[in-house]
Amino acid sequence: MKFPIPYNLLQIAELINCQFIGDDNFPVLGMNEIHVVESGDIVFVDHPKYYDKALNSAATIILINKQVECPEGKALLVSDDPFRDFNKLAKHFKPFTASNNQISDSASIGKNTVIQPNCFIGHHVVIGNNCIIHANVSIYDDCIIGDDVHIHSGTVLGANAFYYKKRPEGFDRLLSTGHVVIENHVDIGASCTIDRGVTADTTIGEGSKLDNQIQIGHDTIIGKKCLIASHVGIAGCVVVEDEVTIWGQVGITSGVTIGKKAVISAKAGVSKSLEGGKSYFGIPADDFRKKYKELAAIRQIPKVLELLKSKKIK
Repeated sequence: MKFPIPYNLLQIAELINCQFIGDDNFPVLGMNEIHVVESGDIVFVDHPKYYDKALNSAATIILINKQVECPEGKALLVSDDPFRDFNKLAKHFKPFTASNNQISDSASIGKNTVIQPNCFIGHHVVIGNNCIIHANVSIYDDCIIGDDVHIHSGTVLGANAFYYKKRPEGFDRLLSTGHVVIENHVDIGASCTIDRGVTADTTIGEGSKLDNQIQIGHDTIIGKKCLIASHVGIAGCVVVEDEVTIWGQVGITSGVTIGKKAVISAKAGVSKSLEGGKSYFGIPADDFRKKYKELAAIRQIPKVLELLKSKKIK
């Protein structure tokens, strides 16, 4: 998320009431998660395991819970609770604004686009030309939809990321300030849910087709011309490259990459990145040939046990 105007380190430190290391006028341009940070961004880190990753990232301002040596060309915001203070900044720069209309006055809707009854279109939503948005679709604030997109009933675009920090009193949600971007010629079936990015975009690439009842998590990127069947669940920060086919009830864990033109068969469980151009099935999902060899070996176990038993009898 980029701020509407440039800020400096002193101004940001005053907003969250924390100490800082660096020049008062050090430029601060935005805030982002570590996988999308750029120069001028704030990134937060609150666990020693990830200090080095954050300090050596592209971010130039690190919101951290320990005073450490500041890398050259960067600045530190030292906080007793970076998670809390990241949320403070999110609230300040992207506060929740209630809607008074089913279609916000700030929404932009293109030519020949049809919005069926009982849809909700939030603030600053952009919908392109020649789209059909069927009844009872909810499109939250800041979503961006291209041309020739069809979205079927019950689908929700732009809900919060499933991202929580466990506290003694319960779970504390990291606020979501990102977007959902639906590119041209995408079809989205009934009752799908596509969560907004935490600070960046969740993207469905041009020409991709989604069946009914699919969940796509925050900051996930679906490539161009992908096919995704019903009941698929994709966690946050996944990259699905172009022309991938994912069949029904596949589950994909966070942070993995599915290579171009991969095919994942129904009910597979994906727990690691998969190469493109191959077919996969099983839990955990793996290459078809490897899985068939494993199944063939498993079928031999009764014969091996019988052989061992007969040798013992003799």
